[in-house]
Amino acid sequence: MNDLKEQTFGGGIHFLESVSSRSIVSSGDHFDLPQRSNLVDLDRHLHAQWNLGKNIVLGWCGHDDGVLLLVVPHYAMADYANASRPESRHKDAIPTESQEFIRRLLSGSRAFSHRQIHNAAQLLGSEPVPIRLRQPLANTYTESAVIDRLVKRYSINYVSGRAVALFDIVGFSLLGPFEQMTQLNSLSYSLNSAHSKMVGSRMNINFARSSTGDGFYIWNRDHGLEANTNLYHFMHLVLADNAIARCKAEQTKAHGNTVPLLRVCFHVGSCYEFHQAEGLNPTTYSDIVGDVTIELARMINRAMPGQILVGEFQAELPESDENDTETVQIDSISFVEKAQENLSRLNGLVLSGEAIESIKCYLTGQPRADGTFSIRKLVINDKHGLTRNVFNAKINIYRREAEPILLGIEDRMLHEDALRTQQP
Repeated sequence: MNDLKEQTFGGGIHFLESVSSRSIVSSGDHFDLPQRSNLVDLDRHLHAQWNLGKNIVLGWCGHDDGVLLLVVPHYAMADYANASRPESRHKDAIPTESQEFIRRLLSGSRAFSHRQIHNAAQLLGSEPVPIRLRQPLANTYTESAVIDRLVKRYSINYVSGRAVALFDIVGFSLLGPFEQMTQLNSLSYSLNSAHSKMVGSRMNINFARSSTGDGFYIWNRDHGLEANTNLYHFMHLVLADNAIARCKAEQTKAHGNTVPLLRVCFHVGSCYEFHQAEGLNPTTYSDIVGDVTIELARMINRAMPGQILVGEFQAELPESDENDTETVQIDSISFVEKAQENLSRLNGLVLSGEAIESIKCYLTGQPRADGTFSIRKLVINDKHGLTRNVFNAKINIYRREAEPILLGIEDRMLHEDALRTQQP
């Protein structure tokens, strides 16, 4: 079963990642009142088993007149995963068999067989929890999908190839509180504006955000190559809206530093998604943490104002949420080339009153004798003495009756200390 994205099932039931559990089972013709009441009752049981965040609900299956749950304390899962942990704590250390098992449990659908739940419970030192509901399950696809969504709200989700963009406001810590607030609001507006434009195009994005204090991590809740490239295009539109706002502020000589100067990093890697406890309930929005956020945080510290960095990655991604059986191997360079292929779908979108004529996104390098350009790979060093490979990215947005919007910085403008560590 694929993770649910925002979609409408036959009877008009609308599912959204960012709404509460009661909204997940909101009214619609597809579920009658007893079914909705049954699912709300299940959510009460899940909340009780979650126990204010002490436990994780890892899986479920239909059982007699209710469901069977796999419920494990946080520490039990961590103890099992780390029992045979190697001495090396480097991020590239090969995961142990127990760590791989936990990752499989946390990936994809949480609907398991009775045998799988009993076996997992035995390995994790737990007992399956039978829950009796007001009426037996209907065992339909829609009902199972809703239960899966409810369970995931009390669980953790592992994604091996998640694209994430990190937007960082340059000089944020030097601003006064009011300017910090207005610049964060300006960035939030650019995110919302870009989202509204993509909703009207053929590139829908179910985006989520998590605050870093002076910016946001942004990701697509959908999975796969298409979802990741759509996030890259979403990043284009956010930066374009921000650039237009900065230009208008300069032209009108606006008082106050209200529009942020941004730097952005983009990377694909693994992460865990989870709902933190807020009061007595899990939050309706999710947070992420993992290799991808660690890499982004270290990359952004070396990014120049206005720069766009793409981390070096190699990932195996499903084609889309709907087709998760066929996968494709892709690296940073081929990813950006793939993104360029479908940029024409954004042609015609209006930015500041002018329609987009074309968009070009590329990784920069040095000119060759034949007039083409190479792609330069840079090595950056962080404060921990670790190195990572990145690419400098450019985005040019051409409009019909207006000056083009040129995003990112040219290769010739890169700092000399970065160029000294370049790779051919």
